[in-house]
Amino acid sequence: MGLAIGVRAAGERIAVGIVEGNQVVGPIRRYPEEGGESDSLAETPAEAFGDRLRIEIQAVSGGAAIDVIGIGAPGIILDGVIEESPNLKQLKGLKLRDLLASAFPSSSILILNDADAVAAGIAATRGKLDKMIRVWTLGTGLGLGCYPRMEGVWEAGHCVVTLDPKEKFCGCGGVGHLEGILGHRAMRLRFMDLEPEEIFQNAIEGDERCRNFANLWHRALAAATASSIHLSGPGKFYITGPNARFVETGLLDVFLNDMVKMSPLQGSSFEVIPTPEDISIIGAAVNARQKGTAMRA
Repeated sequence: MGLAIGVRAAGERIAVGIVEGNQVVGPIRRYPEEGGESDSLAETPAEAFGDRLRIEIQAVSGGAAIDVIGIGAPGIILDGVIEESPNLKQLKGLKLRDLLASAFPSSSILILNDADAVAAGIAATRGKLDKMIRVWTLGTGLGLGCYPRMEGVWEAGHCVVTLDPKEKFCGCGGVGHLEGILGHRAMRLRFMDLEPEEIFQNAIEGDERCRNFANLWHRALAAATASSIHLSGPGKFYITGPNARFVETGLLDVFLNDMVKMSPLQGSSFEVIPTPEDISIIGAAVNARQKGTAMRA
């Protein structure tokens, strides 16, 4: 059996590694490299994005046969096509699987949402591949990753959590979206004079404007979580990503308890966890391996 390659292609850079036994073996290749002068992903044209993925995958494989390739990328991904990517707008319509299939004709290739890759990575590294895993990823944008992966759109970061017509900070242009409150870009647009870390620090210190927003931020996340519970049932929700540092789990619990009252649906909890790049790489490869195994069965 050939290699299983996992790729994280979200945020500011690409990270690629070989996965064996639910762990990364060997070095992780990154583009751009730390401290490098190469363009970030936001500045990389769509065709160059596909070419760079090919180059990094070929490099990490060292010429060995590749059995499966899993790539976690941001946005709505259907049948190997990035249909929409609000935070990497140039990737809209990119037929990424077809682009890579010509370079890796013998490999099974899966393109999946980056949050779903994180969920699978958590399941794999915690010995929970037989459990349902849900994880909120909080960064420039945000998403709700699920394992096992389900076909569909599942853009929970764009679910509507408020009917206030003034809430229009989401990167997709929609009104009332969760990302329009929690997203990093959205917070910077809302507070032109403060960075997100300053907002939450000021909230802790008692600034009324910042405290009110911090409460709104947590209430919005609780509302989106409550919607997931009412659709898929209760359970643990992991929270990760650069902006998970702002989460007050006690406050989330209070708001969630106000929103979920039916006794069979109570009992959910939150856990804030770090997710280094290898978690996403592992999750992408695990999903790709499962898909490849199912196709051969």
